[in-house]
Amino acid sequence: MVTAPFPTPPAPTPSKPCPDNLIFRPVTDEDLPTIAKLHARTFGPGRFARTAYRIREGAPPVSAHCKVACIGTRIVAALRFTEVMVGKTARGLFLGPLVVDPEYKRQHIGSALITDALADIDRAGQGFVILVGDEPYYQRHGFAQTAEGQIICPGPVAPHRILIRAAPGKDPAAFCGQLKAVPA
Repeated sequence: MVTAPFPTPPAPTPSKPCPDNLIFRPVTDEDLPTIAKLHARTFGPGRFARTAYRIREGAPPVSAHCKVACIGTRIVAALRFTEVMVGKTARGLFLGPLVVDPEYKRQHIGSALITDALADIDRAGQGFVILVGDEPYYQRHGFAQTAEGQIICPGPVAPHRILIRAAPGKDPAAFCGQLKAVPA
């Protein structure tokens, strides 16, 4: 009996350079419908079941740190930051979601948007930023895994996916406890 060989998986799409005409700006309330459509198109309906959505419940949809990346007037990426508390007193930010229009994937737009936003956050003196994500992607921005049990999320999440970036001079291990949004 002769079996057909397994097909070779397609090679990954090569990345392109970040567009020169990219503009970063704060999110406005008028941007929210466009961002919601981008989330729906990119993440689908299952996004609402994720723990990250539970963390943001009750928080305003826009904080001073939320940003979009635009080419002309078109929003091609959006990054949300939610004000959160860890434990009873530590205040910081929760990063996510980061969304890039599928037509603009693999052009380093998401990474450039994160870099720009984190520079603003550092200037503002925020104590920490937490996210649920993949360390190999986010470590280039200074994120590292938290110790198991250090941060308690309001839903299921693989402990190795809880990442933190403390402000310069701050110890990431100092931030521990229940993670929750600061209510509106």
